[in-house]
Amino acid sequence: MRIDVITIFPDMFGPMLSESILKRAQEAGIVEISVRDLRAFTADRHRTTDDSPYGGGAGMVMKPEPFFAAVGATRCPASAACAEEVILLSPQGEQFRQAVARELAAKSHLILLCGHYEGVDDRVRRHLATRVASIGDYILTGGELAAMVVIDAVTRLLPGALGAEDGAQSESFEEGLLEYPQYSRPAELRGWKVPEVLLSGHHEQVRRWRRKESLRLTRRLRPDLLATARLTDEDRKLLLEIEEEEALGGYGNNHPANS
Repeated sequence: MRIDVITIFPDMFGPMLSESILKRAQEAGIVEISVRDLRAFTADRHRTTDDSPYGGGAGMVMKPEPFFAAVGATRCPASAACAEEVILLSPQGEQFRQAVARELAAKSHLILLCGHYEGVDDRVRRHLATRVASIGDYILTGGELAAMVVIDAVTRLLPGALGAEDGAQSESFEEGLLEYPQYSRPAELRGWKVPEVLLSGHHEQVRRWRRKESLRLTRRLRPDLLATARLTDEDRKLLLEIEEEEALGGYGNNHPANS
């Protein structure tokens, strides 16, 4: 995969791209990530990327011409077979969820457009972007942090990026649920014990416990996810058990629901 970021603050991306999974994925040739300075695609000597809004109002609006020029210089050649998305990061976009990350991971080229100031001329959204994405209902100074989130979420889904083949499949949201609680050594810390089932070595019991706690945490913290999750008959039985247990308060003090 190739990912190009278009921004007026290219230096923001250096530390993020030179660490951890993103660094290793680039070194392994799994993904190629380039950051392009939008100012390089301006036509005036002041390298202007913004202007005052038509109709008046506070703040400045990012001009459309530099974005069109930057994307034109970055797109795959017309002769190439290239599954490409041009994504504008904006609070007006669809919510960026794990399902969207999976869709994007199937593409061969992503171009991420980072807005700033009071926003971007709407002709970029209407006539240049193929997709508009928002990472949440809050205000950021610009699209750079949102672009970083998209890059990280998509790259870790690429084959080989995590090392373990099933690494990304067992994480939160991959099956529409929150991930089950994780524990490591020591087996007891300040009186808080690791659940006995995890020490039992009984693989089927461990699998069932993990699924049940994944359902319990989702029901408790993100019940909205259960409405669209892919639930099995076993899941429905486990949810009934959870409802009965919690109605009776019938789980131990070291249980995740009490933490």
